[in-house]
Amino acid sequence: MTTHFITAEIDLQECPVAMHQAIEVELQKRGQPLRWAVTDVDVEQQKAYIDAIVTSDAATSETVTTA
Repeated sequence: MTTHFITAEIDLQECPVAMHQAIEVELQKRGQPLRWAVTDVDVEQQKAYIDAIVTSDAATSETVTTA
């Protein structure tokens, strides 16, 4: 099991519950989220930027940016 630092870009959602779900779904694609934080919001582009720590069975560590 390895630990990865990832950065994800998520479309802003209308309600906080939908935003939380969108973040969790995106992070699950990369592994099991240990913790995450919204680190930036671009209101003009309607994007939120998430930094997260995830674990996975992959053998190498990498920074992943998702759109």
